[in-house]
Amino acid sequence: MENQIDESVKFLNKEQFETLYQISRVLNSVIYEDSLIQETLDLVIKVINAERGLFVKYDEPAGRFDIIAARNIQQENINDLSVFSSGILQKVIERKEPCLYHDVQSDPSVSQFKSIQIHNIKSILGVPIKRGEKVWGVILADSMNNRKEFNEGNLVFLDFFSNMVSLALDKITQMQVLQDENIILKNQLESVKTIPELIGKSPAMQNMAALIHKVAATDATVLLFGESGTGKELIAKAIHNLSIRSDKPYLAQFCGSIPDTLLESELFGFKKGAFTGASNDKKGLFEVANNGTFFLDEIADISVALQAKLLRVLQNKEIIRLGDTQVIKVDVRVITATNKDLKQLSKEGKFRADLFYRLNVFPIRVPPLRERRGDVTLLVDHFIKKFSNKEIHLDPKALKILEDYSWPGNVRQLENVIQRALILCDDGRLLSEHIVIDEDTEESTFKGTLKEFEKIILKKRLEEFNGNRTLAARSLGVSVRWVQLKIKEYGESI
Repeated sequence: MENQIDESVKFLNKEQFETLYQISRVLNSVIYEDSLIQETLDLVIKVINAERGLFVKYDEPAGRFDIIAARNIQQENINDLSVFSSGILQKVIERKEPCLYHDVQSDPSVSQFKSIQIHNIKSILGVPIKRGEKVWGVILADSMNNRKEFNEGNLVFLDFFSNMVSLALDKITQMQVLQDENIILKNQLESVKTIPELIGKSPAMQNMAALIHKVAATDATVLLFGESGTGKELIAKAIHNLSIRSDKPYLAQFCGSIPDTLLESELFGFKKGAFTGASNDKKGLFEVANNGTFFLDEIADISVALQAKLLRVLQNKEIIRLGDTQVIKVDVRVITATNKDLKQLSKEGKFRADLFYRLNVFPIRVPPLRERRGDVTLLVDHFIKKFSNKEIHLDPKALKILEDYSWPGNVRQLENVIQRALILCDDGRLLSEHIVIDEDTEESTFKGTLKEFEKIILKKRLEEFNGNRTLAARSLGVSVRWVQLKIKEYGESI
């Protein structure tokens, strides 16, 4: 083996040695396969005076080739695999050894390939990328003009290059797996920190639980809607855990109040050089969540441009990284959530109607805490155990305050109030004076008549549900007709 290597080295010139050294530095510095190959492919094309270079991954079960990188001498990407010779690629796979075709037009063993004739290819170098005994992929370089550089020396150079790439692929694949796992674990940790367990035995919760079980058994896109603080991310996680994707990644991304470019790079990833500071390729969360579930919270806040890209994911199951042209296929179940009326926003032209209908395949309304008052005691007990390792007795007067309050901030607000009360409580008894509910709302300081108070409440509910009378009526426990009559009665002042 050593003698074979010694003999092969004789074919390499100084420029090829220097290029191999440069390539080895690149292989040790980058993270992702496509970035690795793209940078090194440019070096290969230059040193062997080829016109084009191709790196493909071989999918043996499907019997097809997938482009990892394809470049021309101008350092431009080539996205169409059909412009290269599939016949030569197949020959390299079958032979599992380097192939040199100095003049393919006059070589009877390959000249019959259609792609060679159509694209007038003159010379080809092809070498396999091996991982163990199997061929992982193929590196190919060709020319439509120059034949003199397609010689034994450049074939040896390309073979050295393929061996270096083969060694680097193991490291990069392992790093990709670790990075994906790291993102998933961080995401799951954040979810555990901020979201309590799904708790409640009220009719509203039982009805919602039935819907969760039904939709979890499918792969349908789910839209969760309801007020802030009701635990929509918890519902999304429950759907994932009950689905056939439960052993696959679950990721969550908050979409509100995040700059458009930052959110886009998080969701779809980016190529090196896509913008200032993009020093390496970065996977987007859609790629990391592949085969799993991706939860997008506050979906109504994303820009129209991002809405179009999300629609592409739902329709075609594919993404394109920022600064790239390569299409990446993803298989992700999407669950979204909002506290706004998406249907009304779509009518107003503020949210794409086609995206709304894609997201609204299976809508689930998450009830506010005021509609499930019977669950308050269960939630309070849960939060006491969560935030205290001591046995705490809840005074009946304190419980009545908690049960009677309307909880505009829902479960999240209740959690904060209990955590604060436990800090104030120091003798094992949680009393009414420990229940501190900050209120700076108009309702809390109101001193007027019942009719005036009724008007304030109705106005706030209509604003909360973006003018939707049905949702406002449901939240108040009244009929839609009652709301309509009151709007008519109060006129423009509401």
